[in-house]
Amino acid sequence: MKLPIVAYGDPVLKKIATDINQDYPDLNVLIENMFETMYAASGVGLAAPQIGLPIRLFIVDATPFDDDEPELSNFKKVFINARILEETGEPWKFNEGCLSIPDVREDVSRKPEIRVSYYDENWELKEENFKGLAARVIQHEYDHIEGKLFTDRISLLRKTMLKNKLESISKGAVKVAYKMKFPSLKKKR
Repeated sequence: MKLPIVAYGDPVLKKIATDINQDYPDLNVLIENMFETMYAASGVGLAAPQIGLPIRLFIVDATPFDDDEPELSNFKKVFINARILEETGEPWKFNEGCLSIPDVREDVSRKPEIRVSYYDENWELKEENFKGLAARVIQHEYDHIEGKLFTDRISLLRKTMLKNKLESISKGAVKVAYKMKFPSLKKKR
């Protein structure tokens, strides 16, 4: 089932997400729905806060980048209760976008190598190193479970220049080919 993606401005995107356990209700269905939602929106990653759930869960499928990095062919993973243990290397810029912030792309600087501890969808504890675009996609989604957006990683000047566009997104003044929930359109009670 395709789920609506929460737009910029919703408080859930700024919350530090909480750990979950193996008893989390219908986790496998949630993961399937997240992949379906991400693919329908042509994304390469999706974090639970982006569908309104403040939990430490995100998914990635970096396969679209396999032309640039062939090792990303079939790079599809689930990250539960992830923690980035280490980030190393010389920071590099890459033009990033986000399903919660449609039509906005900015150069973001991140370190090229990371070490991550996480549980996979079978609740197997993993500790792995990732580099290049895989590391970047993971860092972007990890930021979501830490209450950060890629716009928090750009200069104050760039963010100021984007202010009106970001406010428009939160009000629903954007056209996308996928379902979204806009914070400024929530029914007031």
